[in-house]
Amino acid sequence: MENYSFPPRRSLPAGEPRARAKTTRSTRLAYLILLPLLLLVSLSTSAQDLTASVDRNELAINETFTLTLRYSGSQSGGQPDFNLLEQDFEVLSRQQSNQYRVINGRAESFVEWTLILAPLKEGKLFVPSLHLHGQISDAIPITVNKAGQTPSGDNRKAFLEVELDKDKLYVQEQLLVKVRLYTTVGLHDIATDPLQIPGAHVEKVDEQRFERRIKGVGHAVYELTYAVFPESSGELQIPALNYVAVTGRRDPFSLFNRNAQRIRLRSEAKTVQVEPKPDSYSGSHWLPAASLGLVQSWSKDPEEFKVGEPITRIITLRAEGLRAAQLPPLQKLNIEGLKTYPDQPQQEDQPSVTGITGSRIETTAIVATKPGIYQLPAVTITWWDTKTGRQRATQLPAFRFNVSGAPIANTTAPDNLSTPTNQSASVKEVEPGFWQKVAIAAIASHLFWILYLYISRRPHQNKYTNEPKAPAIHSGHDLYSAAQSGSAKELQAALTSWKKEVATDNRKYTNHPPKYRAELKKLEKEINDALYQNPAKPINRQLVQILVQRLIEESSAQHPESHDNVLPKLFAGN
Repeated sequence: MENYSFPPRRSLPAGEPRARAKTTRSTRLAYLILLPLLLLVSLSTSAQDLTASVDRNELAINETFTLTLRYSGSQSGGQPDFNLLEQDFEVLSRQQSNQYRVINGRAESFVEWTLILAPLKEGKLFVPSLHLHGQISDAIPITVNKAGQTPSGDNRKAFLEVELDKDKLYVQEQLLVKVRLYTTVGLHDIATDPLQIPGAHVEKVDEQRFERRIKGVGHAVYELTYAVFPESSGELQIPALNYVAVTGRRDPFSLFNRNAQRIRLRSEAKTVQVEPKPDSYSGSHWLPAASLGLVQSWSKDPEEFKVGEPITRIITLRAEGLRAAQLPPLQKLNIEGLKTYPDQPQQEDQPSVTGITGSRIETTAIVATKPGIYQLPAVTITWWDTKTGRQRATQLPAFRFNVSGAPIANTTAPDNLSTPTNQSASVKEVEPGFWQKVAIAAIASHLFWILYLYISRRPHQNKYTNEPKAPAIHSGHDLYSAAQSGSAKELQAALTSWKKEVATDNRKYTNHPPKYRAELKKLEKEINDALYQNPAKPINRQLVQILVQRLIEESSAQHPESHDNVLPKLFAGN
């Protein structure tokens, strides 16, 4: 048994033991209160003040995700370097908010950034660590799959779909590419990259908005249709397209839409095989079309053909699935007894939901120099039917017509003169100086016409008023000259002046027959198309001359007293 010795007990003053005990209890209570506070302070100082989080770690290449970055430190101002994100992601939108809140009696304040990011490539990516005021956020792994392989693909609120109308095609054949944007939420400010394909001609031909139900869910659909014409054989790559849009309803009375988000969608790339022209094709021009037709029309009834009177032949070549630039020129006419004046061909592309329909219009003025029966040869176009996959031919049948009237003196007369004949006895002798007199008369007549034209164009003053006298009624010399070589603007001025002459002589302008008014309207349309159409339409010089000749003849027929002023036919003798 061990013995313990204790120091002698010190005597205390009266009342001191009670005070000492009270002090000890107060100290212990203070320690109990301060200890949790010290632990809380130590934890808060050791906690990270910059945190990053994402709404999902796995998505498809054509989808987006949200990155939230929060800073709750004591320093204010500044922001992280978000340029670090642009290596693997596209920043579609960024919002900053300063928040202060109290939870269970505890107050806290922080700054928060919300970013919508779209991946730029597939595979394993990382949202990098960001820095602010000496604090560093954690890097976050992101898995990016191919388009449509994400588990949430069926529940996406917006996605893209690309559809091709054929799996393979021939070179220069039309391929329709339809890009559809499906959405179950409101989208506005939709922007997309134009479809561009190296080695192919691309045109947007249609744009539609409609609704479609998918697995019982209604989707708004925004559809674009492109016509693609590959220029060479091989694999044709249809690249992926990027769409950027803003979700939520647009508020015109608010500068900031807090609930709106900017999203990016990416379509899937496609590949199609382009075959070369078939070896069995025997046509002179390669024309792969869905359909091809030829139409012929005339400016007047072919049964009324007369020698010296011009008539206009119009042939329209129209092909579905081909551009007008791909259509070939038609064979020129070369028939004895017929003079032809071809006009500049007109080309037109008409886009629709089924693609492009190209048209080539060739106009030719024909003048017969002698009567007889003529036959225009058949017009045949060989083409490749893309619907049936075989060669076809479209033909405009040969056209036979009869021309009446007396023959026009032609340039073959000198040949007859050079032929030896026995007509020398019947030829009268010409006295010396005869040809000199003829030349003098021709020169005098020429000077007279020059003087007449100069005087007729000067504004004559009325001796009773200061107003100029009306020019000679229905002469049409200015209009005739403008139709031959003047510009569209000069032709318009000449036509306006000529119409005033007609109105001055005949107050009842409507007395002219409907045919006259129709030809006048056609002439005005030809002039207006050349002046005001964008792009400018080349003026049809032969058609203009024909219409001017008919107008002048018709006006002279209404006023027999002015027959002396009728101009010679535009095509007479040529």
